[in-house]
Amino acid sequence: MLFKGFTKVGHPTTLISAFLYFAIHCMIWTLVGALGVFIANEFGLTAGQKGLMVATPILTGSLLRIPVGILADQFGAKKTGAVLQILVLLPLFGGWLATDRFASVIAVGLLLGFAGASFTVAIPLVSRWYPPEHHGLANGIAGAGNVGAVLAALIAPRLAEIVGWRQVFAWALLPALLTLVMSHWFAKESPNRPAPTRWSESLKILQESDCWWFNLFYAITFGGFVGLASFLVIFFHDQYGLSRVMAGNMAALCVLAGSLFRPVGGYLADRVGGAQLLSILFGTIGVLTVGVALLPPLSVVIALLFLVMTAMGLGNGALFQIIPQRFRGEIGAATGIVGATGGMGGFFLPTLLGLMKDLTDSYGTGLLLFAFGSLAAVVALQFLRPGWQASWLQPALQAEQVSDSSR
Repeated sequence: MLFKGFTKVGHPTTLISAFLYFAIHCMIWTLVGALGVFIANEFGLTAGQKGLMVATPILTGSLLRIPVGILADQFGAKKTGAVLQILVLLPLFGGWLATDRFASVIAVGLLLGFAGASFTVAIPLVSRWYPPEHHGLANGIAGAGNVGAVLAALIAPRLAEIVGWRQVFAWALLPALLTLVMSHWFAKESPNRPAPTRWSESLKILQESDCWWFNLFYAITFGGFVGLASFLVIFFHDQYGLSRVMAGNMAALCVLAGSLFRPVGGYLADRVGGAQLLSILFGTIGVLTVGVALLPPLSVVIALLFLVMTAMGLGNGALFQIIPQRFRGEIGAATGIVGATGGMGGFFLPTLLGLMKDLTDSYGTGLLLFAFGSLAAVVALQFLRPGWQASWLQPALQAEQVSDSSR
């Protein structure tokens, strides 16, 4: 069986370290969203300002993924990750000691992008330890560090009620320092890391049309996930009148689904093929999001959002089963570029929701536009899959089948 073979290869301590690193830094990355109701109440923000505040860390985290991915190829993912973990301490100190106005909150959000770039380190660090037939599961486990967004939504509002929202940034320094130490001692670079290439060589993948399709698809799956993860606390509080802590609880429940099912998506993609799985998932996301856009009763919308986030988590795992097959030698750069665009989707979604709320007095309009984008991706995949299977995707799947039959 595939999972039995998985346990016999790779580097377990590196996999665990990468998961913990991404989890803690995903938590830090989404802190502003988790604390958004507290901050908005203090500064009297409009819906548009709330959306911008929540989206700002996602924007810089996304843009940083491109240079960070290339640096991971150049100098190694472990060294690059160590520098990022030190830089993340800056916005935590800033959020604790220097947030006296809305502009300073935006500045802290910009610096929190260092935490958002952690994904671009975790995936190359893990991926190079595992053969192609196990990329889906390995990258899915590392990517399940998205669960950090659950921790932010669950813990941050509770802690803020006790010590104040600024002190939450101070408390976040503790796990940040702990992961820095753990990554140093337990994570290892793979001996299979390819020789460094020039930046111009790494960026040549931008000339590949497949790279841009991956960008679009990840903007829907991961962008949708992180955008909703950051905005759901505000959504539940504003739309359904939940308390700040209860809004965090409901957001955490929905975000948990997307986090836990990412490894499942990678595993299923290893078995049935990532492109086939993505076609189903994009349709599911689109249809379910239409239901959310109708703003049904709270119990219904929670169930729908749970399923939407589940499908997004599965889609994240499926997509990063495909990408290492297509860009094996440039996995760091590919992860950075695709991860950046995915994060841009996460910036776009809360900004869109806040803007449409101001313009139409409803969050449903923005949700409906996102649903149409997901359904359009289903159509695009139907045209792309035959060409992928004829060139690079089908040979990889055949290799996996041969590997499975030999066990």
